[in-house]
Amino acid sequence: MTTTDHTQETTMRPIYVLNGPNLNLLGQREPEKYGTTTLDQIRELCEQTAAEHGIGLDFRQSNHEGVLIDWIQEARTHASGIILNPAGYTTTSIAIMDALLAADIPVIEVHITNIHRREEFRHHSYVSKAAQAVIAGAGPHGYQLALTHMAQLV
Repeated sequence: MTTTDHTQETTMRPIYVLNGPNLNLLGQREPEKYGTTTLDQIRELCEQTAAEHGIGLDFRQSNHEGVLIDWIQEARTHASGIILNPAGYTTTSIAIMDALLAADIPVIEVHITNIHRREEFRHHSYVSKAAQAVIAGAGPHGYQLALTHMAQLV
């Protein structure tokens, strides 16, 4: 008979899943690009996936760069890893990149669409410089893939 040690599951810090600007409009904004799944539905998918892997989850969204940076800095001491969909800050925020680099915990970058099939200016990501992995173009399922991979990293 095999037993499972659940000590790590209960003492491990949660994974922060952070979402950037306009993602609160998922399901309404440009459904031809982003689909009809809402951010609340993505949160539910993430909660299910985290539970399957025995990891905690802290799921947040902000339209404000400074708030995202505050959360990333908080994650340094309160989280085991960060999954970030930086949205519009992907191509513009050196400050978010710097905060992620300073966090010194695993980071996975997620994008609902394939940013490399979109406008040229979306092809460069500052966040990628701090990420162990990037998942782009898998739709809402990308969050589940990120959580599954994060479970292996932490």
